[in-house]
Amino acid sequence: MSSPSASSASGPSPADLLRHNRILSSKLYLDVPPSKVPVIYSVAYDIAFLGIEKLHPFDSAKWGRICKFLTKEGHLEKNRVVEPLEASKEDLLVVHTQSYLNSLKTSFRVATIMEVPPVSLIPNWLVQQKLLFPFRKQVGGSILSAKLALERGWAINVGGGFHHCSAEEGGGFCAYADISLCIQFAFDRLNISRVMIIDLDAHQGNGHEKDFADDGRVYILDMYNAGIYPFDHAAKRYIDQKVELVSGTKTDDYLDQLDQALEVAQTRFQPQLIVYNAGTDILDGDPLGRLEVFFCSTRCPLFPAKTIRPHK
Repeated sequence: MSSPSASSASGPSPADLLRHNRILSSKLYLDVPPSKVPVIYSVAYDIAFLGIEKLHPFDSAKWGRICKFLTKEGHLEKNRVVEPLEASKEDLLVVHTQSYLNSLKTSFRVATIMEVPPVSLIPNWLVQQKLLFPFRKQVGGSILSAKLALERGWAINVGGGFHHCSAEEGGGFCAYADISLCIQFAFDRLNISRVMIIDLDAHQGNGHEKDFADDGRVYILDMYNAGIYPFDHAAKRYIDQKVELVSGTKTDDYLDQLDQALEVAQTRFQPQLIVYNAGTDILDGDPLGRLEVFFCSTRCPLFPAKTIRPHK
């Protein structure tokens, strides 16, 4: 993905103009009525296909259970949730290369990204329908959430947060770069020029780090377990502020380090929009995150879910 700084001296490049036109012509920025709350979800988010989704420890049905829990507890009304549109090919090309999108037309490539080898044996049309369509719906939700955050003060996309995917490479159960897409749309459609990414997933967010390498408009605070996937040392160079944890980090230690990091971040960068990627894999017992954090509502310095909100 090209950086705007490269073409600023001589004006926008043809690639920049094409990206700008794609963003302006997108239908993803829906007009959401006041009766809806800024919580975005679709039943299409959840992945279920012959039990194959259970071959990976990543929980691909958690999004629906989250909404059911919130509804049952009286925190959310089902008819007030915002339904996003599916991101189209033209939307995805705002960040992704044509060659990368073409690679997803082979089931083997998708199986590699999903880390589920049997997917390579499934006809690609089924892979598109049962695996990639849910992801494209979540991408639509992430992009829309920035617009809603500017309008309402905050917004949550229950899905998304595919921080291992960059413009040219997917991985770690992340097929589309929804965080990068969300920010690129915000730059062009919302008159935003300063964005902070606070990535608190247990894994390093190497996808968006590569996409915004040396882009001064984006400040990245990434707090992750350095002893687990993806071990992307090249992408680490593009983290503005990294907090590397060790396996077994406990709740108080985690929150102390996070408090300190947030204090530093607010002195270094004044964002117009904050993109918060909240991975539940930091919690004790998660088979992938390997941290020992217990939910503590009295000390949580951020928000309880994946949130995008403007900075006041």
